[in-house]
Amino acid sequence: MREAALLILSVLPGIFGNQQTHYLDVIRQMLHQCLADAENPKVRLAAVKATTAFLLAHDKEPAIQRHFVDCLAGVIAGVAYTAEQQEDDSCLKCLVDLAESCPKFLRLQLEPLIDLCMKIVGNTDLLDEWRHLALEVIVTLSETAPAMLRKYGKFVPLLVPLVMALMVDLDEEEDWSFSDEIPDDDNDTNAVAGESALDRLACGLGGKTILPHVIGAVPQMLQNTDWKCRHAALMAISAVGEGCHKQMETLLPNIMEGVLPFLQDPHPRVRYAACNAIGQMSTDFAPIFEKKFHDKVIPGLLMVMDDHLNPRVQAHAGAALVNFAEDCPKPILTIYLDTIMGKLEFILTAKFKELVERGTKLVLEQVVTTIAAVADTAEEKFVQFYDRVMPCLKYIVQHALTPELRMLRGKTIECVSLIGLAVGQEKFMQDASDVMQLLLKTQTEEESDLAEDDPQISYMISAWARMCKILGKEFEQYLPIVMGPVMKAASLKPEVALLDGEDMKSMQEDDAWQFVTLGDQQNFGIRTAGLEEKATACQMLVCYARELKDGFADYTEQVVKLMVPLLKFYFHDDILYRMTARQRC
Repeated sequence: MREAALLILSVLPGIFGNQQTHYLDVIRQMLHQCLADAENPKVRLAAVKATTAFLLAHDKEPAIQRHFVDCLAGVIAGVAYTAEQQEDDSCLKCLVDLAESCPKFLRLQLEPLIDLCMKIVGNTDLLDEWRHLALEVIVTLSETAPAMLRKYGKFVPLLVPLVMALMVDLDEEEDWSFSDEIPDDDNDTNAVAGESALDRLACGLGGKTILPHVIGAVPQMLQNTDWKCRHAALMAISAVGEGCHKQMETLLPNIMEGVLPFLQDPHPRVRYAACNAIGQMSTDFAPIFEKKFHDKVIPGLLMVMDDHLNPRVQAHAGAALVNFAEDCPKPILTIYLDTIMGKLEFILTAKFKELVERGTKLVLEQVVTTIAAVADTAEEKFVQFYDRVMPCLKYIVQHALTPELRMLRGKTIECVSLIGLAVGQEKFMQDASDVMQLLLKTQTEEESDLAEDDPQISYMISAWARMCKILGKEFEQYLPIVMGPVMKAASLKPEVALLDGEDMKSMQEDDAWQFVTLGDQQNFGIRTAGLEEKATACQMLVCYARELKDGFADYTEQVVKLMVPLLKFYFHDDILYRMTARQRC
C-alpha cells in the first residue's frame, strides 16, 4: 500500500492541489519514515523517487525545499543501498536531477553526497553506467552550484585522478588508425565520459581549482610507457583549455614544449591526441597561440600530414591545421603559404588517386576543408595557387555523385566558393560560369534526389550566398532557383513533443533530440536536427538582401512573413540573432 502511494506521488507530485500547504507536514513525515524503512527496500526506493519528484515539482520554492531538508539523508542512504545492490540506477539518476534543479537543497549533506559519488566513480567493479551517473552528479553540481562545491574543495585532488583514470580506459583497436570511416564517439565509454567531465569541471569550477591537479598529473602520464596514459594526458590538455584559459595562458610555452614531441610518438593514437591538443589550443588561445608558436606548430602538423600509413592521424593533423589557420593572422600564415600549399596540393592529388583506385575518402575530405580554411585566411595571397587546385576541385564537384561521396562533394562545394571569395571576382570569373552551372544542376535536376538530411544542402545554401557576394548584381538571375531551398530550410518547423518519464527514456538514445524537465514527470523534447541549417538559411537571406538591395525586392514580402514570427523563435539562439543583427555573409 505504501509503495503504491509513493508511486502515485512520484507520477503526480502536485496531487494535493490547493490543499498541499495543509498536508505539507504529513507529506514530509510520510516520506521521512519511508526513506528510513531499511527492512522494505521497495518502499525505501519508491520513497527516494517520490521525494525527488516532489522537490523537482517545487524547484522554484526554496521554502518548501527547506521544509523537506531532513529527508535528504534518507535519499542519499537509499541511493547508497541501490549502488551496493546494483539493481536499479534510477535512484542515482534522482541525484542527478536534484543536482541540476535543486542544488542548494543538497548543501547540508554535500560531504556525504560527494563521498558517496566518489566511492562509486572509483569502484571499478561497478557497471560503467553507475560510475558515469555518479560522476554526472558531481559535474552537474560544478555547473549549477560551483561556489558551493568549491567550499568543499578537498575532494578535487581525489576526483581529478579518478577522471584521468577513466580517460586511460581505452580499447586496443588494431584497425583504428587506418579506418576510412570515423564512427560517432561512443558516449558510453569511460574515456569519453572522463574527457567530457574534465572539460565541464574546468568550466564550472575554474582554472584555479582544477588546473593544478591536472598539471600535476600530466607530466608523469606523458612519460608512461603505456600509450593509453600518454593519450589521456594529451586529451586532458585539450579538455581543460576553455575552462582554465587564464591560468593556462601563462603556461603555454611549457605546455607546448611538453606536447610537440608527441607529434612523433611511436603510437598513432598518441600522435592523434597531440594533434587534437594543438588544434584545441589553437582555438582556445587564439590569436596569441598562433603568434607565439607558428614556427613550431605549422612544420609539426605538416610533418604528421605525411603519415600516409595512418590516414585517421593524417586527417586529424589537417583538422588541427584548420583550427590554426582560421585564427592565424594573415601576415603570419602568408610566410608559410608556399610550404603549406605544396603539401596540401601533393596530398590532394595523391588522395584523389586513392579515391579513384580504392574508394577511400577520409583524408581527401579533410584536405579539401583545410585548403578552404587556408584560402579564407590568405585571401588575395591565394591567387597564385588558384589554377593549381581549382581544376581538381571542379572535377570532384562534377563527378562525386554517389551517395557515399555526398559529404566530400558538399565540402568541395564549400571549398570552391571560399576560394572564389578569397581571390575575388576578377580571378574567379574564369570559372564562375562552370561552377554556377554545376550548382544549378544539383539544385534542379538532382533536387528530387536530395534527402532532407543530405549534407550537401547546408553546403549549397552557404555556397550560394558566397557566390552572391562574388557576383554581385549578376547573381540576381539565379534568385528564382536558389530562393526555394533557402526558404524551405528557413521555414523548417522543429518537431517537439511533451513526454512522460518512460517515453523520454525510450528516446534519449537519439542524439537528434534534446529534453528539458518541466516537473510533474513531464519533459519537453525538441528535435534539434535541422536547426543549424535553419539558422544558416536565415543568415543567407540577410546576405542576399544586403548584397542585392533592390534586386531582392520581389522577395521582400515573402521573407518578411517568414521572419517576423521567428523573432519569437526561442529554440535556437542563432536564429534569433540572424533576425536581429547585422552580420557578415
